[in-house]
Parts: sequence; structure tokens; C-alpha cells
Amino acid sequence: MTVPAIHEDDAVELGLPGRMMRWLVSKDAVKANNCSVCVIRVAPGEKVTPAHSHPNGEEVIYIMTGSGRVLVAVEVRQVRAGTAVLFPQGAVHMLHNTGSVEMKVVCFFAPATGLDNYRLHEGVDFPD
Repeated sequence: MTVPAIHEDDAVELGLPGRMMRWLVSKDAVKANNCSVCVIRVAPGEKVTPAHSHPNGEEVIYIMTGSGRVLVAVEVRQVRAGTAVLFPQGAVHMLHNTGSVEMKVVCFFAPATGLDNYRLHEGVDFPD
């Protein structure tokens, strides 16, 4: 048996609005039946846009480096390295790097998902 493992440098990096993304556990990388994982990098001042939700599952993010804020439904919370946040199934959410260094975030999804399970919510933004 081959150990199912991948280093993030070996995953294709996608340029998406407000972030760079690498799928580590997905239908195209290390395959899993019940979850998927990606790593995103968010530059200082950038927001992961548009706000979105996942109608078919949950997402948990873990902030590896950097700081900023998250919007979950209508609530805003400050986050920093070491913070984990649950985005409940169907909850509209977005991430904003308010710090001065790149934010690196690991995103865990259950069940397994891909970009096709993102429902976009144009016009939703952080309150002033």
C-alpha cells in the first residue's frame, strides 16, 4: 500500500479572488471518501471574495499564520494564528487579512467537496 500523502508544494496552486489555493485532499490530489483539505494564502489587505457558503457540508478553517477577521452569517470575529473557525453548513462566510503579513489557512471540508460546492453571495461584505 502506498501512503496517501502530498506536500503542498506538489499541489497545483490556483489563483482565486483574494487568495491562492492548493487542494491537498480532493478528487484530484490525495483522495478521501469523507473529507477534503486545501491550503490558502491571503495577502495583507485582501478578502476572500465573494462571500460564499457550502450548501452540502461544513468547513473548518485553521489559521496557521497571520491575522484578520471572519464573517459568519452576520457575525464578525477577529482571528489570528492558532484560531479554528467552524463555518456551519449553508452559512455565508468570508475571510479578510487585516494584518501586515500573509495569512496562511488550512481549510477542512466534510463531506469531501470542491469548488463546485461553493454557492457565491455577491454583494455580501463585512459591515463598516
